[in-house]
Amino acid sequence: MDDFWGTVNRAVCGAAAYITDERGRVLLVNPNYREHWGFPGGIIDAGEHPAQACAREVAEEVGLTVKVGPLLTVAWVDGLPYVPYPLVNFMFDCGEVRSDTPITLQAEELDGYGFFTVEEAGRLLADHAHARLVAAAAARVSGVIAYLAPGQNRLIGQ
Repeated sequence: MDDFWGTVNRAVCGAAAYITDERGRVLLVNPNYREHWGFPGGIIDAGEHPAQACAREVAEEVGLTVKVGPLLTVAWVDGLPYVPYPLVNFMFDCGEVRSDTPITLQAEELDGYGFFTVEEAGRLLADHAHARLVAAAAARVSGVIAYLAPGQNRLIGQ
């Protein structure tokens, strides 16, 4: 049986929040440990399930208590330079907050935050994250979960 476990794929699991303001702009954070902006969220800790990790990460990173709503996207992202294994990321609809809602950044990890249109976010996010944003926005409207497989983590034309 030990030989079997040596043959299975290993993956890191993460959870992120899709939070928008009253104008439909998405909340993004600027991590100080990598090049691109991202969504509030992070790695799922041992003993947590994805929705629990999403709520915990949002509270830790931006100081908000959110109701974790429906799953919007699941993405398989491989080849990230800062993650040793493929990443399976779950993005949940965490609703809307007013743009003037007080945000308390986790200073050890984050340098800034903002609300951005999908177009503006495209200049800040890595390609795979922007593809996830586009899919999450569509899933919120349609109610259909989007799965982004390798190769689908890039927007057409990029």
